[in-house]
Amino acid sequence: MSPERRMAPVEEQLEALLRGTDFGDAATERTMRNELRERLEEDRPLRVYCGYDPTSVDLTLGHTLSMRKLRQFQEFGHQVTFLIGNFTGLIGDPTDKNKTRPMLTAAQLAENARTYAEQAFRILDGERTTVRYNADWLGKLTFGEVIQIASNYTVAQFLERESFAKRYAAHEPIHLSEFLYAIMQARDAVELETDVQVGGRDQLFNLMAGRPLQREYGQKPQVIITLPLLVGTDGHEKMSKSLGNYIAMTDTARDIFGKVMSLPDETMRDYYVLLTSMPLGEVDGLLAGPPMEAKKRLAREIAATLHGAEAALEAQAYFESTIQRRETPAEMQTYALGGEPEAGRLDRVLRDAGLAKSAAEARRLVEQGGVLVNGERATDFARQLTPGDELKVGRHRFLRVVAG
Repeated sequence: MSPERRMAPVEEQLEALLRGTDFGDAATERTMRNELRERLEEDRPLRVYCGYDPTSVDLTLGHTLSMRKLRQFQEFGHQVTFLIGNFTGLIGDPTDKNKTRPMLTAAQLAENARTYAEQAFRILDGERTTVRYNADWLGKLTFGEVIQIASNYTVAQFLERESFAKRYAAHEPIHLSEFLYAIMQARDAVELETDVQVGGRDQLFNLMAGRPLQREYGQKPQVIITLPLLVGTDGHEKMSKSLGNYIAMTDTARDIFGKVMSLPDETMRDYYVLLTSMPLGEVDGLLAGPPMEAKKRLAREIAATLHGAEAALEAQAYFESTIQRRETPAEMQTYALGGEPEAGRLDRVLRDAGLAKSAAEARRLVEQGGVLVNGERATDFARQLTPGDELKVGRHRFLRVVAG
């Protein structure tokens, strides 16, 4: 490589690429740091990837941790692959769960994956990202080839995995297909001739499984970079759609801002470190000041990453007027009433306007006191609405009823 095309200094890259990582133990961290330094000293673009199983339609802020790490590699000139696990997703990986994850069909995975790359390109540089699908090679393996790959591992190795060990000790079922998940992910690393694989801390076992298989295929074992699990909006559990404590990448800037503002104060530093590029000294300075201002800055940074600075500033202004000053926004979503008698029922309006996923959820919102009609708390989910009525759902969602 010519002098003018040399990569950034190794220590500069190490400091940035290892920021916010979590390897689980000091020995693994030392090993991976040393191996990453050796790769970077080769002064060439490294082949880096992370896999995403399309088990749901929307990606969340939790997924952006690894995307942000991939983006850092891109900014240093490395080659990044965004791998969609449309084959591994068929198997289902228990990750940190102590039970089997339901298996999805190929059709379900294809539908879920349809917008994955589009969502990811809000973080990644689309022009410098290679998108691959692991069904392209895993789906072509013969049974004999699967047996050959599996011969590199033992049952004892799999039972050392914490989630499997807990289930085994509790006499709960562990399916053979779950063992195959790690083996298939290892085959991904071989196919991509990976230098570095990025993933969540709960994926450490699967990521490490690629190293012995790469040796078997005459490749240098990949370096592993693992990241902590992002706590959800409840401040306790891992961000998850199934728990309802998530912020989706497809959420509007206003929704992202409002949800970040609802985070417990003690989560702010982790969110700053993992979801922004702000210097740690500046972060600590903000956190030493008024919590409200620190959280607004955090919400603005996160909203800007996904929607741009202008949208983030508008989201902040909207939050300050509607939540802090309790003003009703001049512009809000509208819902046109139909002509049938049931069209104006509160629960139906909430459902049809997309403010509740179902009539049952709409009723729960009303029963829990989460719906205001014209500034007064609604108590009857069957009440009839008329044109001109204004609804507030939760803290920052508004709806104006208009004539059909």
